[in-house]
This record gives sequence, structure tokens and C-alpha cells, in this order.
Amino acid sequence: MKLQRLLSLTRQAADAYHMISPGDHIVLGLSGGKDSLTLLHALASLRRFYPNPFKLSAVTVDLGMGNLDLEPCKALCRQLAVPYHIVSTDIGNILFEARKETNPCSLCAKLRKGALNQEALAMGGNKIAYAHHRDDVIETMLLSLLYEGRFYAFSPCTYLDKTGLTVIRPLIFATEAEIIGFANKYGLSACKNPCPMDGHTKREYAKHLARQLELENPGAKNRMFRAVIQGNIPGWPKPDKAKLP
Repeated sequence: MKLQRLLSLTRQAADAYHMISPGDHIVLGLSGGKDSLTLLHALASLRRFYPNPFKLSAVTVDLGMGNLDLEPCKALCRQLAVPYHIVSTDIGNILFEARKETNPCSLCAKLRKGALNQEALAMGGNKIAYAHHRDDVIETMLLSLLYEGRFYAFSPCTYLDKTGLTVIRPLIFATEAEIIGFANKYGLSACKNPCPMDGHTKREYAKHLARQLELENPGAKNRMFRAVIQGNIPGWPKPDKAKLP
């Protein structure tokens, strides 16, 4: 995927769900993976011409496992002139040493989000940008159907009452394959995920299931995504249909 295509998809999402308002300070949650590095590229480029001027910063929440090399994040933020903050935490020790969690993902996500939100507020941010993409939406829907018995996926925009922050997901129209293609084309060096649970989660199972469904039923992923965005899921904002891809 070329940068022009990435910017087109990002702007479509921003316009369809009114993600960006004039004067926003968007704080991007930069994990160091290909998805968040691609979103960093997208928003850094978008801010040059988007009709609603906005400020962009990036934050990485370090779990404190001692083996996270963030040089690729630092280098790309310097290249794109995006202020970058690293939040040091003991989340890894809390999960794997103190509590010895066997299924730590939910608690880890909650603690990471809390640390990110706190840093964003301290920086004067009013919006948090996550790099969830189209395939993440489909996988979340499958997980909800299989394990919760409900039709659900996270919203493109979510207002957090307790903090006053709004979460936005500008890559929601981009597929994982497109993001991988962009990362390869532009030489994005992803940081190695230090979490011992990486690749061994229910989400990984949902990813393989979605691939199998697509293999056996070509176009299934597109239909599932359409079902989500047209499904009147509680909490989802009404899109500007003219801006939908």
C-alpha cells in the first residue's frame, strides 16, 4: 500500500465518524508494532493538509520487562517531527511476578490504557488514537459472538466519561494486509513485542478463524465488516454514509 492509499483510508475514517475537530491534541498510543507505526505515518502526514488543524504526539507505555528496544519508535518520531514520550511502568512485574496471571491480557490492557490516558491528560491531550484496523474489528466481533454471545465490536470513536478523553481509531478501514504492505514498502522496523503471551491468545485464534472463513467463503471478511458497520451496535456513532468506503 502506498502512502496516498493510506491517507485516503485514514481521511475517509476521520470524515465518516467525525474523529478530528479543530484544535485537537491527538495522543497516539505507539506500541512499536507495524500497526501503530503505520498510524503514526498516517496522522503525521494528514496533519499537513487536513481542514481541521490538530496537534499530534506519541506515547509508548513500557511494561517494564527490560527488553523493549524503542529505537525504531524514537527514530520515526524524529523523522516525522512528532513529540514522543515513554511512560515507564511495572505492569509486567505486576502481571507475571506478583499476581502470576495465567490469562493476563484483559488486566494488562486495562493497566496500559490507564497509564496512557494519564499521560495524555498530563500532556494536554484530548484524544487518544489507537491503531486498530479492519481485521481487528472482525476478530473482535467473532470473539464476542463465540465467548460472550453478543454481536459487538469496538467503536470507531468512544468518549470516556471518567477522563473526558475521546478514543479514535483512524485505521478502521485499512486491512491488516494493506498495513503489512505499507510497512514493508516504507521500511518500517517494528519493535519486538516482549510479552510472553504474544501469539498465544484468543485473539490469535480469532485471526486464524477469520482467515479460514475467508478461504472457504471468499468475501466473507468484507461481509462481516459490513455487518458490523451497518449493525446499529450500541455506542457506535452514526457515520456520514457518503464518506464510507
